[in-house]
Amino acid sequence: MAASLEDLFGGEPPGGTDEPTGDARRALVIAAHPDDADFGAAGTVALLAGAGWSVRYVVVTNGSKGSEDRTLTPGQLVEMRRDEQERAAALLGVHSVGFLGFADGELEAGRALVGEITREIRSFRPFSVYTHDPEPVILENSFINHADHRATGLATVDAVYPAARDHLNFPEQIADGLETHKVRELYLFGTHAPNQSVDISTVLETKIAALAAHGSQFSVDDEFLALLRERWSEEDGRYVERFRRVRLWF
Repeated sequence: MAASLEDLFGGEPPGGTDEPTGDARRALVIAAHPDDADFGAAGTVALLAGAGWSVRYVVVTNGSKGSEDRTLTPGQLVEMRRDEQERAAALLGVHSVGFLGFADGELEAGRALVGEITREIRSFRPFSVYTHDPEPVILENSFINHADHRATGLATVDAVYPAARDHLNFPEQIADGLETHKVRELYLFGTHAPNQSVDISTVLETKIAALAAHGSQFSVDDEFLALLRERWSEEDGRYVERFRRVRLWF
């Protein structure tokens, strides 16, 4: 592992927390399906957990449609994918995993979803939030960004600002004892506009192991590994995860 988060994130690491004022070293990763968080941010998550951060995963949909195996029922697939995500998260040192249970493939970035994500933010009170970039529809002219990814990203951005911040948004949560919260940094993966690369070379095998836990989705064979390594590699030999980093000033 690199010596410090400064080595990983450059001159402005996500370590500028001020715990007396409520900025704890917590990161919340909000993903549409089981395995999305591991594709997008598992290396960074492992580094943060290793540096003493508490990291929570929230999986928005139940993953009930993500299979070509016609012998599986949706219920079996939901249980299988939940178990896979929990095993992957444990490998990375993730503090906890939450499942919101929305129907796979039917997600809309409406008020109900924004409210559930706002509740997660107010409850966990993260310094930083990681999620899908909601803007791209086509990525690298070779990949269609799943509609659930876009809906999750958009609802998360809307929950970060303004919903989680303002007490008149979802006041029933305030009545339940969940106070407003200001997220300090937002990291978007699956983006057309990365401005932050995190060196994950020292935890690359951990990221691969986390992905391999999702056996219902793919087989991590030599061909797949070669594609992944090419996707994550830099010309200087490092392996990185790329994000669109937004440092919020409100």
